[in-house]
Amino acid sequence: MNMSIRSRALTGTALALAVSAVLTACGGGGDTSSSSSSDTKGQKEQKAAKGTRDTGAAAVEEPLVATFDGGLYILDGKTLKLAETIELPGFNRVNPAGDDAHVFVSTDSGFRVLDAARRTLTDITYEGAKPGHVVRHAGRTVLFTDGTGEVDVLDPAALAGGEKPEGRTYTSAEPHHGVAIELSNGELLSTVGTEDERTGALVLDRNDKEIARNEDCPGVHGEAAARGEAVAVGCEDGILIYKDGEFTKVDAPDDYGRIGNQAGSDASPVLLGDYKTDPDAELERPTRVSLIDTGTAKLRLVDLGTSYSFRSLGRGPHGEALVLGTDGALHVIDPETGRTEKKIPVVDKWQEPLDWQQPRPTLFVRDHTAYVSEPGTRELHAVDIESGEKVASVTLPKSTNELSGVVAGH
Repeated sequence: MNMSIRSRALTGTALALAVSAVLTACGGGGDTSSSSSSDTKGQKEQKAAKGTRDTGAAAVEEPLVATFDGGLYILDGKTLKLAETIELPGFNRVNPAGDDAHVFVSTDSGFRVLDAARRTLTDITYEGAKPGHVVRHAGRTVLFTDGTGEVDVLDPAALAGGEKPEGRTYTSAEPHHGVAIELSNGELLSTVGTEDERTGALVLDRNDKEIARNEDCPGVHGEAAARGEAVAVGCEDGILIYKDGEFTKVDAPDDYGRIGNQAGSDASPVLLGDYKTDPDAELERPTRVSLIDTGTAKLRLVDLGTSYSFRSLGRGPHGEALVLGTDGALHVIDPETGRTEKKIPVVDKWQEPLDWQQPRPTLFVRDHTAYVSEPGTRELHAVDIESGEKVASVTLPKSTNELSGVVAGH
């Protein structure tokens, strides 16, 4: 097996983009940077590639970032006021960078760093085909580039310096749709696979020596961390947990029981996962979710009575398991008992589209607030999880697709 592990100082590079390709699968008012009729062609191209910034404008408070066909919206997280529009062609994805200002934008050429607080795309870029998962844990943020198999680990606090942070880099034996996470003790867990088959995960110590491996996880996908730093990746027949230096496989109750997307919380030892049982479905619309207790290695299935999508899972401030159902409600579940404590009406009923890149209502959770997009009406809502009250709503110029924002700490 040909593995390369190296630590290096990563220097910033400028990237001029005209993004048009589509990534591979594994979701008003205010100032805008849209080009006006008086712009020259060169100005339009520059704005499309970098966005614009009004250096005199105040920083955006607790910014949210939503993608639309052709760009990004930056919104104030408290008022939902549209603060900036940045043109960026192509299918773009967004994830928190791990500090109070930045968001990673996945483009067809790599990960770009958006300074959401200051309303501008920076020159910090992690180049590579098919940028995939972004994972935040224990003060580190880890990027996995599917097209190269490269893993980049960085301290998100260093992004404030305006240049690419120094960081640890690991290159998988073969490129694949993978994911990686660095633990607080410096161990790095990364998936194992090829473009055709994904089989499990390995762990490297802080000195880059392999200390654990488990390849009993077909179709490995996604990750989450629970209380006590139990880390899990999903399999097509259950879930694989890494804790205290050892792997434990938790089997699904069905021969094919895929848990491809998970959500964890430091407040709970129980992970929330999706659950699919039809390997031949063009698109399975499951009604059950999985709750995996990382302490007892037990798996419980909960039937919601409604379907959901891969952009429907989240965790509340006290570890609540949150699922945005196609019935339009946010289902709040006690992870210990599996009991649905309440259903908060948020959006109209909806159906998951066949194409995973097409817009659908999407859940993003930060502290005590659940943000939910409603592409059909071009709306975005903010809901207080504990009271169930819808505290703010906004109608945007265009329908949104993915939804994220800044999230400081882990």
